[in-house]
Amino acid sequence: MVDDHGDETVLVTGGTGYLAGWVIAGLLQRGYRVRTTVRSLDKAQQVRDAVSAQAGRQAAGTIEFTAADLLGDDGWDQAAAGADYVLHTASPMPFGPGADLITTAREGTRRVLGAAARAGVRRAVLTSSGVTADTGDPDTPATETTWTAPSGTPLRAYPDSKILAERDAWELAAATGLELTTVLPTFMQGPMLGTSNRPGTVEVIRRLLAREIPALPNIGWNVVDVRDIAELHILAMTSPAAAGQRYLGSGTFLWYRQIARILREKLPHEAAKVPVPTMPDLVVKLLARRNPQLAMLRPELGRTRLVDSSKARTQLGWQPRRPEQTITDTATALLTASRQGAA
Repeated sequence: MVDDHGDETVLVTGGTGYLAGWVIAGLLQRGYRVRTTVRSLDKAQQVRDAVSAQAGRQAAGTIEFTAADLLGDDGWDQAAAGADYVLHTASPMPFGPGADLITTAREGTRRVLGAAARAGVRRAVLTSSGVTADTGDPDTPATETTWTAPSGTPLRAYPDSKILAERDAWELAAATGLELTTVLPTFMQGPMLGTSNRPGTVEVIRRLLAREIPALPNIGWNVVDVRDIAELHILAMTSPAAAGQRYLGSGTFLWYRQIARILREKLPHEAAKVPVPTMPDLVVKLLARRNPQLAMLRPELGRTRLVDSSKARTQLGWQPRRPEQTITDTATALLTASRQGAA
């Protein structure tokens, strides 16, 4: 059922993004007017096509597009003008040679939230990350009261970018009076909207399905569904209780081997050859000397990260899906995209 929000405009940054697509679909389903930024207006139809599968083609056709880049000032004041809310979901990707993730995240956050403050929006919601609330103690759950210190090391550039960008956001909010809420997702999985944008996080499942790895590193993640994180953003945007708050969005901690077993159990035909043996830690450490992605994972070997997301559940009524559904839906979407790409 569509709610009556037709007189309210929401700006969602990074409309081609994994999370942004689900956020836009959720807003349209509730009757909001949606404006979104893209680096090139040539991407507008791609976004409409992706979102229409959830929100309907008619609703997707109402999306307003504006060109803006996180590393440039042009377009941001125009994008925020007249908006009631701003949801800043755009973020640099964690993988890519030579990418200055920290500069992009920090400058982009300042530009977006600065424009939101000048436009006088009711509230801005920033997509941060669960890494910004890490306690550093495997026996102590992360909560919203925890603030992670940046590492300053190149291998931790992506976590550092999220840590520093959120700090900047709160400083800007304090200086300008902008009403701000931040959402801290953990490891997002779940189906992609459309087939042209595959986020780096779902590579952990794609590699299993493609049998690209013979054995599994002894690592795990707090898996949360991208659809549930989109819902959390909308709850954080509208709830009076959310003003000035941080919200961890986390699901269940799963070891890589558990993800593999879920795939084999739920998709016995498609995932019959998914590997389940565990790779010895010593092998991972040796391979990490030449493999940057394994080097990033090395500190996570054997580590369970505890996350307490009860604040979002109790204050906002947030109810995430079971991880088995998320893993299965992610795999199904990847298999569908693969078949369409081969057709």
